[in-house]
Amino acid sequence: MNRTLKEATVRRYHYDTHRQLENHLAAFLDGYNFARRLKTLHGLTPYEAICTAWAKQPDRFRLDPIHLTSGLNT
Repeated sequence: MNRTLKEATVRRYHYDTHRQLENHLAAFLDGYNFARRLKTLHGLTPYEAICTAWAKQPDRFRLDPIHLTSGLNT
């Protein structure tokens, strides 16, 4: 997954419509947030880090973050 994200950030793309850009950006962000494990988060993905923080201290959040994300398979 790391190689895929690196290649996606280095390449230049041309989009015929703004909608194509939005779709590609959404796919990239989903891949980054749900698959990329980060050292600064102790090997967790950003999504896993948010869910862990919510489980430990739910009073810091106004809404349940699990219900606010689309996920990869939706």
